[in-house]
Amino acid sequence: MSSADPTSAAGRRSFLAAAAAAMAAAGTLKADEYGPDAAPVRYPDYRLVELDKRFGKLKLGNTPIQRLYHSKNMLWAEGPAWNGSGRYLVWSDIPNNIQHRWLEEDGHVSVIRNPANNSNGNTFDTHGRQISFEHLTRSVARYEHDGTRTVLAHEYDGKSLNAPNDGIVHPDSGDVWFSDPGYGALMDYEGTLAETGSVQPYQKESIYRWEASTGKLYRVADDINKPNGVCFSPDYKKLYAADTGASHYP
Repeated sequence: MSSADPTSAAGRRSFLAAAAAAMAAAGTLKADEYGPDAAPVRYPDYRLVELDKRFGKLKLGNTPIQRLYHSKNMLWAEGPAWNGSGRYLVWSDIPNNIQHRWLEEDGHVSVIRNPANNSNGNTFDTHGRQISFEHLTRSVARYEHDGTRTVLAHEYDGKSLNAPNDGIVHPDSGDVWFSDPGYGALMDYEGTLAETGSVQPYQKESIYRWEASTGKLYRVADDINKPNGVCFSPDYKKLYAADTGASHYP
């Protein structure tokens, strides 16, 4: 989101310029600035940058960025999800086809799923069950308390989903809202290449809602080029989606 009008050419250029400046600044950081031997950080942490000033009130001025984990074997950390009752963080390493878990108690990190179906995003429902959005199986899957895996969605209108990317659970209904941009079907590196020769592997890129009460899948929107990350507004009345369509739709 940008404070400038994102629908105008000027607004888009302004947003992209601000994003490029932030990335350039981040690129000048030394690797050890996050490590145990890093120098003390003055508050507010200059690395916390809001591209839209309306997000400024969400920043905590007296906390720094902390690195929880680093490994030379990890290729692509994605889809972090926090479990508040268990006090742990899970995330995906998509190309390595595994999921990690970090424990708040002692900082211990372990592999919790191997293989993990090239999962991308992860979240938890109101019952504490993990939900993963899988590239390899082109599915949305839920892990039950006994460890079994339940497929919530894998096709729409008789055709396979592309490669579900990210999602979130509405706390009132338990419905799962998720994006399906199809990146995981465009190459074998993060899933399985779909032999369709299209940037829309099986479906028009869309946002879907899986209805918890019926198990039915509804297409909510298909006017976004590549819907990627999704989240709700604080009052859960709006759904925000990041459009990364510039990767395939100039």
